[in-house]
Amino acid sequence: MPMKSPMKIAAVLAVLAGAALVAGQDQQPPVQGPTPTFKSQVEYVEVDALVTDQQGNFIRNLTKDDFQILEDGKPQTISNFALVDIPIEQLQRPLFASRPIEPDVQSNERPFDGRMYVMILDDLHTEALRSQRVKQAAKQFIQQNLGANDRMAVIFTGGRAQDAQEFTGNKRLLTVAVDKFLGRKLPSPTIAKNDEYYRTKDFAATSTVRDPYDDERAFNARSMLTELKQVSEWFASVHGRRKTIVLFSEGIDYDIYDVIRGYDQPAGHASSILEDIRDTLSATARSNVSIYAVDARGLTSLGDESITAGSFANTDSSGGTAPDGSAVAPPRDIGTNGLMNDLRLSQDSLRALSDDTGGFATVNSNDFKTAFDRIVKDNSSYYVLAYYPPNPKRDGKFHRIQVKVNRPGLTVRSRRGYAAPRGNAPKPAKTGGMSEGMYEAINSPIPVSGLTLRAFAAPFKGTAPNASVLVGLEVSGRDVTLDANSKVELSYMAIDAKSKVWGARTDAITLNLKPETKARVEQTGFRLLNRIDLPAGRYQLRLGARDTAKQLAGTVIYDLEVPDFYKQTMALSGLTLTSLAGASMLTARPDEQLKQVLPAPPVGLRAFPQNDEVALFAEVYDNSGATAHKVDITATVITDDGRVLFKYDESRDSSELQGAKGGFGFATRIPLTDIPPGFYVLRVEGRSRLGNNISAAREIQFRVTPPMRGPAQ
Repeated sequence: MPMKSPMKIAAVLAVLAGAALVAGQDQQPPVQGPTPTFKSQVEYVEVDALVTDQQGNFIRNLTKDDFQILEDGKPQTISNFALVDIPIEQLQRPLFASRPIEPDVQSNERPFDGRMYVMILDDLHTEALRSQRVKQAAKQFIQQNLGANDRMAVIFTGGRAQDAQEFTGNKRLLTVAVDKFLGRKLPSPTIAKNDEYYRTKDFAATSTVRDPYDDERAFNARSMLTELKQVSEWFASVHGRRKTIVLFSEGIDYDIYDVIRGYDQPAGHASSILEDIRDTLSATARSNVSIYAVDARGLTSLGDESITAGSFANTDSSGGTAPDGSAVAPPRDIGTNGLMNDLRLSQDSLRALSDDTGGFATVNSNDFKTAFDRIVKDNSSYYVLAYYPPNPKRDGKFHRIQVKVNRPGLTVRSRRGYAAPRGNAPKPAKTGGMSEGMYEAINSPIPVSGLTLRAFAAPFKGTAPNASVLVGLEVSGRDVTLDANSKVELSYMAIDAKSKVWGARTDAITLNLKPETKARVEQTGFRLLNRIDLPAGRYQLRLGARDTAKQLAGTVIYDLEVPDFYKQTMALSGLTLTSLAGASMLTARPDEQLKQVLPAPPVGLRAFPQNDEVALFAEVYDNSGATAHKVDITATVITDDGRVLFKYDESRDSSELQGAKGGFGFATRIPLTDIPPGFYVLRVEGRSRLGNNISAAREIQFRVTPPMRGPAQ
């Protein structure tokens, strides 16, 4: 049975129909989402093309007229044409910090313009003792080759969805997922048969020995191929950019090369694994996905495998005895030649999967840096061409594609074809209370920028064992329709590491505004605040807004980690900020719990004019013991080079808690008048005097801008 794909963002959209604008809703228990439904019908065919000169340099000055696309040998009309040229951006960090400070606010104001990778770690086909090599190579790609504008997901072929990482640009989260990798590859067929020979030669000698792991080996191969297929299908909803799978694997032990070359020929008596190969390649071709395989063994010999065999059957002169007493010569196919064949088959599988999808395989090489740089280069500059297929039938037939340019001396690399879908078109997905437009937007693996949004989240201690997570969504007023009775649909949910949905909700807000309020919303936008009860763990928040009149939607994807406030010795809530400039934004639903501690609703702004004042609130949770003690809480504003420009601290006594479920409330105001324009870090720390290491801290990076003319708005 194929393994289930951990790519389940699309699978967890069982949302609840919302109530009116200011009506509350009870939080719902987690629900398991349905199986995702993809739009697999071929409406148009999209091809990305890498065009290089004889020195391997990308050619940027081509036009649509320079290209020709052939499908099954017949010229096609190019309907869409674009040059994609993505810059490589690096995250900026303060000079005093060892790594970039992770943003606590996410926005889709800048449309997504990065590269998209799914890193598949093939634990089913990696030797356990070589797990560290895979982790080192994978982390090298993340740390050195993943740009600030890129997004990546990490998954495993052996399942373990709870260890995977959904799409994110957060290198720390990606690295955490990679660190959970552990290979569990079976012994090579030759070693397995050699062991079987010595186990049975004295009572069942034969000149041929069956691989005792054959069934499990086939299952693992099919599981890996199924993962590639499901990821490719999941990628199908993304258009206009190159989609890449970086596959870390030692390859499968089946000869798939001839099957791929005979791609559109009948399978005949081929086994189910060969059918899986065809289906996988059909999915990559249909979704325009490229596979870049990396064999982390690097330069390899037979030493690692042969060392596990004391001696090989073909060097055993004793042979064995058949049941009738006759002598049986040892099998001649078990030995170093068999190991060489195993190695060749596994590496050929990686080459074939990569070559046929427009990528390349890195095998027998320790130079991962050059390979990784080339992967990034392939995914940074390319042409995207699209055409309508001449035969839209859902017959499953494979159609070969050839891309040519009319300039001599240039090389074109692109996918070799696509497979039409089979069977009936899928039924419309159940949207669980969302409009179809919102469902499609929030189901996208990348943020949608139709409506400009800004989102923030701050976990606080809630009713045991949960946290109460404040979620804020701010909508730009210039993007929405502000006519009488115009509506904005707002949806949000939290998805945990096991793909369960928490706190799913959809609201419809009617913007029945007075003229003065309408002008205010046009200038500053509006916000909606919500609370979600979540147990400790790792989540991805999905938030979206849709203008029903314009049929225009926007989404934000937010990585959230919820601490265990009840078990950690010292913990700090999320930091909530507000200011004069941010307070002018209309709040459709305020947060009742913060009304008493902040002068205005919390904001997602992280750029404040110099004549503004920032108000801060957080809670410190102290579980360090019943012994009476003090807790020191400090807020500092730190410059890029580590100088402290502002500091506020206070000491609190443990007796203040008196068994309350909450913590020490901490509030202060930070005047910005004496802080020059520039980037700064706001750090809040709580420290118990019971021990030097009992502390918790959070940091936010923010910017001070030149003063606004007139009073802050």
